[in-house]
Amino acid sequence: MKPVFKYIYGPVPSWRLGSSLGVDLLSQAEKICNFDCVYCQLGATNRHTVERKIYVPVKKVIEVLEALPDTGSDYITFSGRGEPTLAANLGEAIKALKLIRKEPIAVLTNGSLMGLDAVRKELILADFVIVKLDACSPESLQGINRPAKEIKLGGIVDGIKKFRESYRGKLALQIMFIESNGQDITQYIYLANYIKPDEVQINTPLRPCNVKPLAKKEILRIRDCFVSDCNIINVVSVYDERAFKDIASISDEETLKRRGKKI
Repeated sequence: MKPVFKYIYGPVPSWRLGSSLGVDLLSQAEKICNFDCVYCQLGATNRHTVERKIYVPVKKVIEVLEALPDTGSDYITFSGRGEPTLAANLGEAIKALKLIRKEPIAVLTNGSLMGLDAVRKELILADFVIVKLDACSPESLQGINRPAKEIKLGGIVDGIKKFRESYRGKLALQIMFIESNGQDITQYIYLANYIKPDEVQINTPLRPCNVKPLAKKEILRIRDCFVSDCNIINVVSVYDERAFKDIASISDEETLKRRGKKI
């Protein structure tokens, strides 16, 4: 039986990152987020909050990672059961990991708090930041992401744009396309050209959830629209063919829990 690691999980094969070892700075039994996305594989948001606080001391995460052998991961990724920028010690954790691990650091965020100077200063420490931008209008933000009432689309877009202007690492926009926003491609291309990320990632829900994914043919059509009309270096989709190397998870139970699968 494999050991259970409370604060880390994986490595997992990731279409965006290759092999990814996850770090969960929230690490609670319940999901903690300021979004309640209709497609979230983790289910409904139990703690719908915009408050930043320390949930897990960095020392505890470092103790686990120092004892962990080389996993062959391409990235160490801050993600897990909620929005990682809600952890007020995210920047401290990134700095600490860079002192003890050789893997580059990635952060998966919904971008909701990037309007805050403190959050941008912490994210700038990461090597790769993947920002979710599922909405192209206030209506789609409410319909798809169902954010806490304090969060507005204009604040999200402005925060990402400010971050782009000072960030020297790799920035990607991930867009989750479902039936309700699959026809709004022009608006998303406009936002991508405005923000100017290094990469656009075209996604649709393939993990178990209550929303049906768009067909491969439709996602590849959307990808091709971005390739032809978007002034971005790279455009990829969840359906693109890619090779994954064989990786062994250090903790099957924690990995499945944070990937939204039954255990």
